[in-house]
Amino acid sequence: MSDASKRSLKDRMIYQWALFCLALGFFSRLPMPKNTPYSSERMNRSGRYFSTVGLLLGVLCGGVFLLLDAALPSTVALFLMMSFSLMLTGAFHEDGLTDMADGIGGGMTLDRRLSIMKDSRIGTYGASALIMALLGKWVLLNELISMTGLFMVIVTSYTFSRAIAASLIYDMPYVSDLDTSKSKPLANKQTKNELVFLMIVGVLPSLWFGLAFTFVLSVVAYLFRVGFKKWLMARIGGFTGDCLGAAQQLMELLIYIVFIAAFYNGLL
Repeated sequence: MSDASKRSLKDRMIYQWALFCLALGFFSRLPMPKNTPYSSERMNRSGRYFSTVGLLLGVLCGGVFLLLDAALPSTVALFLMMSFSLMLTGAFHEDGLTDMADGIGGGMTLDRRLSIMKDSRIGTYGASALIMALLGKWVLLNELISMTGLFMVIVTSYTFSRAIAASLIYDMPYVSDLDTSKSKPLANKQTKNELVFLMIVGVLPSLWFGLAFTFVLSVVAYLFRVGFKKWLMARIGGFTGDCLGAAQQLMELLIYIVFIAAFYNGLL
């Protein structure tokens, strides 16, 4: 390999690492290197690493649960792990679910729905959605504790749910105000290569449970994506950053349900 080729390969690797760091800083509270270059274009391209960030967060949360579960009752370990997860992401996706529920539930027109989503106050719809989401995770994960180890369940759920959520950017229009939206850098559509990479990383952890389970989970995820996309198009004509957060939360809950159904029916 020539020196020029080596430099080119090194530059590409440095560029990809910078994109991952931007995604990590945007989707979590983990610090990224201070010298990471930023631009709107780079931030947009970093969306390909959404599922990769989910993989890292899943490993961290799953690892925390394993450590705590060795010294504390499983229910206590689960509560502390869920708290750690909220701090790790800054409740980023939970906030999206809350805002989307308030906006679409409380607004009668498109403008009103988008306006409510931008309001930092939480209404009845948002509070109900948040409570049910957190309670749902608690109930479903508690059920899974008695069926299997949670580490790979958490890794799979965190990774795949983020892949499905981010994939909505590929073929849906962005409908929020680009000048004020916190998700402006992600508003541009993904390339096919970015979508493929996003989904490959998203699916990989599920292969731990076998091809049959991965196939079932992929079918369920596809049906959820189709249904959620159709619902969003009917309600607001596209997606917002809050909708992506809501998609991640709902998909994560659905993945836990698929795990429980698989164990209960002898698929795993």
